[in-house]
Amino acid sequence: MKQFLIALIVISAGWLSAAAQVQRLAVQGVVIDTVSDVGLAQASIVLMQARDSMLYRFARTDQGGNFQIDGLAPGEYLLMATYPEYADYVEQFTLDSTAGTIDFGNLGLVLRTKLLEEVLVNRSQAITIRGDTTEYDAASFVIQPNAKVEDLLKQLPGIQVDQDGKITAQGQTVNKVLVDGEEFFGDDPVLVTRNLRGDMVDKVQLYDKQSDQAEFTGVDDGERTRTLNIQLKDDQKRGYFGKVDVGAGTNNMYQGQVMFNRFNDKQRFSTFGTLGNTGRTGLNWQDAQRYAPSGSMTFMDDGGIMFTSTGGQDDIESWSGRYDGQGIPSALNGGVYYSNKWNDGRQSINGNYKIGELRVNGSGTTITQNELPGGAIHTIADQTFDRRIFRQRAAAIFETQFDSTSTLKVTVDGTLKNGETAAFNQSIGTDALGGMLNESVRRTNNDTEGQDAYLTALWTKKLRKQGRTLSWEVNETISQSKSNGRLYAANSFYADGVIDSTSLVDQMKVNDSRNSVFNSNITYSEPFTKTLSMVVNYRLSANNGTSLRQSFNEAGTGNYTALDSLYSNDFKLNQLTNQLGAILNFRKGKSILNVGTRVSRVQFDQTDRYADNHFGRSFTNHNPQLTWQYRFSQQKSLRFSYNGNNTQPTISQIQPVRINDDPLNIVLGNPDLKPSFTNRINLSYNSFRVIGNQYIYFSGSFSNTGNPIVSNVNTDAVGRSVLQYANLNGKSPMNYGFYSGFSKNIKKFNVDVGGGLEANGNTYYNLTNGELNKTQNSTYSGNLTIRQYIQKKYGFNISFGPSYTYSRASLQQQRNNDGWGLNGRFGFSIFLPWKLEITSEGRYTYTAPTALFDENFEQFIVDASVGKKFLKDETLRFSIGVNDLFNQNSGFSRYANNNMFTQNSYTTITRFLLFSLTWDFSKMGGVSVQN
Repeated sequence: MKQFLIALIVISAGWLSAAAQVQRLAVQGVVIDTVSDVGLAQASIVLMQARDSMLYRFARTDQGGNFQIDGLAPGEYLLMATYPEYADYVEQFTLDSTAGTIDFGNLGLVLRTKLLEEVLVNRSQAITIRGDTTEYDAASFVIQPNAKVEDLLKQLPGIQVDQDGKITAQGQTVNKVLVDGEEFFGDDPVLVTRNLRGDMVDKVQLYDKQSDQAEFTGVDDGERTRTLNIQLKDDQKRGYFGKVDVGAGTNNMYQGQVMFNRFNDKQRFSTFGTLGNTGRTGLNWQDAQRYAPSGSMTFMDDGGIMFTSTGGQDDIESWSGRYDGQGIPSALNGGVYYSNKWNDGRQSINGNYKIGELRVNGSGTTITQNELPGGAIHTIADQTFDRRIFRQRAAAIFETQFDSTSTLKVTVDGTLKNGETAAFNQSIGTDALGGMLNESVRRTNNDTEGQDAYLTALWTKKLRKQGRTLSWEVNETISQSKSNGRLYAANSFYADGVIDSTSLVDQMKVNDSRNSVFNSNITYSEPFTKTLSMVVNYRLSANNGTSLRQSFNEAGTGNYTALDSLYSNDFKLNQLTNQLGAILNFRKGKSILNVGTRVSRVQFDQTDRYADNHFGRSFTNHNPQLTWQYRFSQQKSLRFSYNGNNTQPTISQIQPVRINDDPLNIVLGNPDLKPSFTNRINLSYNSFRVIGNQYIYFSGSFSNTGNPIVSNVNTDAVGRSVLQYANLNGKSPMNYGFYSGFSKNIKKFNVDVGGGLEANGNTYYNLTNGELNKTQNSTYSGNLTIRQYIQKKYGFNISFGPSYTYSRASLQQQRNNDGWGLNGRFGFSIFLPWKLEITSEGRYTYTAPTALFDENFEQFIVDASVGKKFLKDETLRFSIGVNDLFNQNSGFSRYANNNMFTQNSYTTITRFLLFSLTWDFSKMGGVSVQN
């Protein structure tokens, strides 16, 4: 019996030791004085169970204020840090079996005497910074009743939302908006920001979302998407809400929107419909990616090729498929969304279906100045267009957890689309003295249709050793696009003021492109020590496609059946890519370092079955990367990253498809092109001080390219240009950008004051008529922002600042495009008795004359409305509004590309009066919302 008991004790001890090794969880941090940043010795650290606040563990800090508590079990906890004469610090957190050591960084304590000046509740700090995640506490920012998420975002320091709903955060565009970490109607941010109520939000998190595999392994693989995650309050996840908005106005303007949402904990259902021609409803700023029928074949940074068909024909007026402010739009959209989790969250589904149509028609004028070694060519082109696109899209995501170590995620996505475009363009080219060089008239008509399908599956497995994982992702993309159209182009060329020669193209165009891409990616992670781990991956990609392009001349009156073999081709593409990558991850104290590389071997094979012409190419791409993050404290962090990549010449640069849509611009191939290599550096810093709600951020980027591929253009005396790409040795094009901002609350006046400085620019090179041209473009700007909101009284925000643009080409330094500008935005709301409200938004733009363009541009666009709210909860609102009060919304833009300087003006929506009725309804948490 005695021997049995001894054996039992030994076995139990071994089991407990093994369990302890599996559950080696810990927390650590540093307790400091917020003002002096000095560590507080012998501060009390208390861990309590979140469910009942029972004491779990206790510790004290050392002489430097450091603490660490080991041997913790998974669960929900409260961490409390206390010190005499200081306010307590309390934070809730979660430990799971893979958490390892959670580093709280610097826990700042504030003297109680300071709290006499300002109340501080640590659990509801306005901004919390964790690594590269910035978290905003929604309750710390005041918005009016029934305001939407978009109104809340406009209050958050470092975030801007423009009139189209485009979100910019810390100088970068936000491409994805999630709700509780999940997609809501797929990838349509505006459906979230303009329909969910702001008072439903608990937290807003801003971060760069990693790939699914990187999130699983915990090691950055370099793939990131700027993301906002909207976390809802727990009591706002049960019930229903929605809105109905109808409006009609002068000039035959109209808009309407209806949306209904029902949440039941893990189950969510939503449906919406929109229509209108005001530019405010329907399509949003991201629809270029979802509606565009056009595409190209391009080498990607990792050696892969994006091979998509063109929905248009050989047409420089080909449409991106979105409304960008040019012309008059008419939009109709609708959709349904459903998501659910069951079996204790181990299975989930997220799906949506959307349907939409957009029509845009309008006109515009483009002025182009082409700087040449011996002078310049001045071109004025007038254009009219009429466009339509229709699309249906369905997508679904299914996730299942087989056990505590293994999961599967399956995503399917399919799109059907069709459209028509018609455009008329006429242009006149003159020399520097106004003498005629060329004249062109071009008409295009095009009908397109396309289908896209996407399927991916990701399997993940946690192996026995903590941190050791295996994942496998496979995906298949299939696309097809067809188009039928007509091209008519008549060109006249002048000599000494009279027509010297002419050319005419009158053809029917038929295009049919099909493509299939398969990818398989296996990733394995291995922890060497507590601080060092490695991730290796192998990717296999196969790309197969065909592209048939046919041009038919007129064989009889209206009978286009004569094949033009010179401008017809039938390409077949086969490509195989093998990629191997490895990334080392080092975590120590407040630092996280990732360093690694990817090497790709690509075999490319293309055959023109019409011309019996074969083109093969094999190459190797090398992509090193490095990321370093340092977390000074819970409210302050720094991030640095480096990426290098080869850029292979595109097929259109090596072996272009011969096109004849524009005889003034001919493209030739260069099979001797070599790849270029680009270095990119990014640096970002975030800091928030609780006292005064002071927030500071900056981010910067720089890139340069060795052995760049540049355009080599030869333009003759009448303005005909022949372009061929070439490598340029000894010159390195570069890009740079700097974005910074600050925000601080002035307690005496209860006003938020902020501002920022921005600078971005580039230097490019090209060859023009055998001479090297250096183009430099830079823009410098600053702004000051003042914001205040007094509930039930008034609210306003104003932002303004100057800008300066430096833009010139070395071939003609005396005709630069340098100039000053001024930009401003404002918005205000005044709340009057009897539930009346006056609101207005405006934006001011001024662009000074330049040496190239001698006219200044100035516009002040103001929208204003008067509304009255009804019902006890103020959810019914009637308003009368004026769009573009001063009727100044004229489309205008200027830009430079190499030695080409361009100014555009175009038709767009102008002043109209709109009468609208809006009803917001909700019943969340079992009761109707009262404001």
